[in-house]
Amino acid sequence: MTVADSSRISSPTRLEGKYSGMVVCWILGLGSLVAWNSMLTIGDYYYAIFPKYHPSRVLTLVYQPFALATMAILAYNEARIDTRKRNLAGFTLFFLTTFALLVLDLATSGKGGLGNYIGICAIVAAFGVADAFVEGGMVGDLSFMCPEFIQSYLAGLAASGALTSALRLVTKAAFEKASNGLHKGVMLFLAISTFFEFLCILLYAFIFPKLPIVKYYRTKAAAEGSKTVAADLAAAGIQTEATKRADNGAKQLERLSNKQLFFQNIDYLLDLFLIYVLTLSIFPGFLYENTGTHKLGSWYALVLIAVYNMFDLIARYIPLIEKIKLKSRKGLMIATLSRFLFIPCFYFTAKYGDQGWMIMLVSVLGLTNGYLTVCVLTVAPQGYKGPEQNALGNLLVLCLLAGILCGVALDWLWIIGNGTF
Repeated sequence: MTVADSSRISSPTRLEGKYSGMVVCWILGLGSLVAWNSMLTIGDYYYAIFPKYHPSRVLTLVYQPFALATMAILAYNEARIDTRKRNLAGFTLFFLTTFALLVLDLATSGKGGLGNYIGICAIVAAFGVADAFVEGGMVGDLSFMCPEFIQSYLAGLAASGALTSALRLVTKAAFEKASNGLHKGVMLFLAISTFFEFLCILLYAFIFPKLPIVKYYRTKAAAEGSKTVAADLAAAGIQTEATKRADNGAKQLERLSNKQLFFQNIDYLLDLFLIYVLTLSIFPGFLYENTGTHKLGSWYALVLIAVYNMFDLIARYIPLIEKIKLKSRKGLMIATLSRFLFIPCFYFTAKYGDQGWMIMLVSVLGLTNGYLTVCVLTVAPQGYKGPEQNALGNLLVLCLLAGILCGVALDWLWIIGNGTF
């Protein structure tokens, strides 16, 4: 099949495969973070075998610089990088590293020690690289498709947290009284996570590119000058005139530069940066180490993580209701800045409040994080051509990861301030 140019590409009367695409995007979103959320969710296990190494904080601090540095390189070169190869490389790396984590823990029988800790840190660094490949590639790819796709993908990201938390609670309860139960629960948990990563490779390679609605949007993007979709279209059996021109060295259609896109959308980029600076300065390190001892005992931190993930997931579906979706640029900035009131709220609740107040605060933190993330990422790309939307999607993820890194660094101030470093 050959398509000439964008002027000859009509919008399909029926968007065949839309709901199938939404389901696939949800699963791909889940796979994009299930490996990392697995690490966060088994934090109680790592605190048991590495009690002196602050695992939730250190592992997050290892993960983010690799994710940010890789994402910066990929965002700068996004127009020349094949999206299909990029995403498949990311999902494959996720699968291999999650499996490696399982093998490492089996080989060491769940024992502590500096050598094992360094090995885990190396795997976490690979998680960061894979995250940059997949998250930036998927958000960029879905930015020029229908908004429901990127919303489903973002909901899948949150679902990975909710699902891993639920699985962790189940495995902890199932193996709590068994001999070496904590270790057995973690092994089962990591095996399930590895399976999800393998499933994502299959879905992205063989199912997603062949959906009619996905073919339509990628063909349209190629006709507007995008080179990043060529391999995906080839996998679907489509050869476009835009691809042929690119292959022959013809000049690509004009598009806004990354610099122009950056300054036109600097408020959206700042929104995402600040959303994740605030969230990661509290989650997960503060919730594991600075919330005190309560009636829930060893379950307390797991419950807090599960509550955050559950409400983050719920919030990512709220923008589907158009009447309550925040689209105003000024409104998004005000809402983002107002979240910094969480800092004194969490401080005084940890110091004087009981576990009920903390659970309520964590739920609101998750709600605002998920809601604002979806609003920004679905509103920002509107009005641009396909190649520009892809580039902007990569820039948005770059700022999101920069916010996460800054938040993780600021999270250390909680324990430095308490003199427990």
